[in-house]
Amino acid sequence: MSDIAFRQVETNGISMRIAEAGEGPLVLLCHGFPESWYSWRHQLPALAAAGYHAVAPDMRGYGGTDAPEPITDYDIFHLTGDMVGVLDALGEEQAVLVGHDWGSVVAWDGALFRPDRFRAVVGMSVPYFPRLPIQPTQAMKAAAGDRFMYILYFQEPGKAEAELDPDPERVHRMFLCAIGGTAEEGRGWKTDIPKTGKFLDGLSEPEKIPDWLTEEDIRYYGNEFKERGFRGGLNWYRNFDRNWELMSPWAGAKIRVPALFIGGLSDPVVTGGGDGPGLGVQLLPSLCEDLRGTVLIEQAGHWNQQEKPEETNRALLDFLRELDG
Repeated sequence: MSDIAFRQVETNGISMRIAEAGEGPLVLLCHGFPESWYSWRHQLPALAAAGYHAVAPDMRGYGGTDAPEPITDYDIFHLTGDMVGVLDALGEEQAVLVGHDWGSVVAWDGALFRPDRFRAVVGMSVPYFPRLPIQPTQAMKAAAGDRFMYILYFQEPGKAEAELDPDPERVHRMFLCAIGGTAEEGRGWKTDIPKTGKFLDGLSEPEKIPDWLTEEDIRYYGNEFKERGFRGGLNWYRNFDRNWELMSPWAGAKIRVPALFIGGLSDPVVTGGGDGPGLGVQLLPSLCEDLRGTVLIEQAGHWNQQEKPEETNRALLDFLRELDG
């Protein structure tokens, strides 16, 4: 990673740390929860080698980027506005916006709001979902019933922080291993715990970490959360209902720029708990006017760009080359 450089840029009223490599057309990489720029460590050099300027920020509330206090400062307008501000700070008119997990939500909605600035979009692990007819947390409560639902657990400020902040390295070891494509049998993410449970109750201590992950990786993630804790990332979840309200003008809107979806066939978010693509993936052709492909990677779980970097990079670069002729 010696060719990756770091600097701070001012964007949308905050200071944001970016990792960058290469020169050429801009590709902006948005990470998810609970990660940092580091989740793109395999993509930055590959994109640079292919002739692109690859930029991976620490998203709002993470790592070396500011973490404002108000929860409402983490709504979808702030998050997508941050990415527009990065383009401005870099002196770029346009970029291809790539996101994973929560970063996919930013990528899809960024492309929806500002197709003039984001000429194409790639979502990983989380497909584009249209606005629901009811508040998201109400839908989640109805679906969860008496079972624990982590997003609902995250809603109360301070509650999840008290559980996760004391040992972020342990949290990352358990979480990264639990929903990877090579999770040990019986040590995957458990979803049948009672409503009174906690987040870590659904995870297990792995006996052995998978080959795609190292202890150095886990330490890096853990160190990124030691001082600040998880509050910034958790605040993204606390805006589900606010985002729903803000998105009312885009009810039924489709993604119009060229789009690609990449996911793992062992990712429960992709499969919906089944054996193949879930409903969200199946709906993508009807929600994206220019869907260029859906790439589902075998033996990859939720962290596809880290678990299967070669396959992910190949799909990403094929899409970019098609865009650029």
